[in-house]
Parts: sequence; C-alpha cells; structure tokens
Amino acid sequence: MEAVNRKLIRPSLNEIKEQITPPRRAPLQKKPVPPDQTNAENFYYVKQMQAKTPMVFVLRDGETLHGVIEWYDKCCLKVNRADGEPNILLYKPAIKYMYKEG
Repeated sequence: MEAVNRKLIRPSLNEIKEQITPPRRAPLQKKPVPPDQTNAENFYYVKQMQAKTPMVFVLRDGETLHGVIEWYDKCCLKVNRADGEPNILLYKPAIKYMYKEG
C-alpha cells in the first residue's frame, strides 16, 4: 500500500459560528393586561346595601333622586325611596353620578 498524504480539513472559525445558533433570550415580559373587571363597583354597591346608606342619585337630565339601594345587577339599581314615593328601577346609564346623602 502506498502512503497517501491526507490533509486534515478543519472548518474555519466563521463557519462554526454560523452553524451555532446564538442562545435565545426569553422574550421580554410585557406588563400583564389589567383585568376587565376589578369588582370595585360591586364592592361599593354591596357595602352601601348592607349599611342601608341613604344615597343621592343625580341623573343625566339633572333630576335628583334620594333613596337606598335595595339590589343591583349588570345594568340597573333598585332604589327604595322614602316619603311615600314609589320605589324605582334606575338604569345605570341614566345616572350621571351618585353620592352618600348627608
């Protein structure tokens, strides 16, 4: 057998760098999206209902109503009024603002 000169083939350092993928960084953490509902409104209604707090409701048309919140749901409040006035079902979009009487 004849001796064959064999040359050792080494890849260049640049080829190795291209083949090795850089370590992937974790994607930057964005701030979490705030919840759609905080339940603050529900907490407020329950607190006023339990204490039977006299409330003043100012409507969008300027009318003012006085009463106590009996119950609430997604779109309305049931307000018990005193002085012989009838109780009323008050739609939330009709309320401009409300506050504790006194």
